[in-house]
Amino acid sequence: MTRRGPVAQAIYSLFAWTVVLIVAFPLVWMVLTSLKPQFELFTIPPTILPQEPTLEHYARLLNETPFPLYFRNSALIAVGTTMLVVVVATLGAHSLVRFAYPGRRWLAQMVLFTYLLPSVVLIIPLYLLMVWVGVANTLFSLVIAYTTFALPFALWLLRSFMAAIPDELEHAALVDGATRMEAFVDVILPQALPGVISTALFTFILAWNEYLYALVLVNRDDARPLTTGVINMLTSAFNIEWSLLMAASVMMSVPLIVAFAFLQKHLTRGFGAGGVKG
Repeated sequence: MTRRGPVAQAIYSLFAWTVVLIVAFPLVWMVLTSLKPQFELFTIPPTILPQEPTLEHYARLLNETPFPLYFRNSALIAVGTTMLVVVVATLGAHSLVRFAYPGRRWLAQMVLFTYLLPSVVLIIPLYLLMVWVGVANTLFSLVIAYTTFALPFALWLLRSFMAAIPDELEHAALVDGATRMEAFVDVILPQALPGVISTALFTFILAWNEYLYALVLVNRDDARPLTTGVINMLTSAFNIEWSLLMAASVMMSVPLIVAFAFLQKHLTRGFGAGGVKG
């Protein structure tokens, strides 16, 4: 491999930082706008940095709007969906990899086929099913709906991790007297931990940011998540509360930023570990 010279490295660094700044500029603008007083939002020419930084928009958002209720709903939905998907996908992936039974390969292919379907195709059948079961317009209906299109991908992702774990490790635990479940918990799960974390993070982000299903399946204001609740609360046909909207967007991003900050090491390790077998 040839080593780049100082000029080439400087050009590559300049290009990379330019791309990063272009991508990050909307996020920076969102944060700065949330700190501007109302009279600075529409000044001409526009100012990038707030002249008089204030937290009044955050105070109004938390004290005068149902934002805390929507935040709680989104947290319950995202955490519930993540726990359900991780448990079912982990057990299902272990079953597809370790056990031999009729229809195993066909079942894996059908799971992949369901993931290829557009999620919008399932809205009407899922809505009718929720009404028939009696859980329409509830947080539980969104948990079930998000599980339907997060589980197939999670199952295939964890299947690759399970396939990369040598069979001998589990066999050795069984020979030493461990039960099948003990071998799974003590041997398989620690080896598949990067994949489990990657799956959990993917599912959490999907459930936290999803908009279409929340818009169709939930019409009660006390059961709305952040994605639909904030839009319904701060926008209308005649006015948009830009200051509150930017403050809400910043607070909606905080859980995802915290999750990435704490799980980044496991996530990057998980992307490479699932592609190696043996």
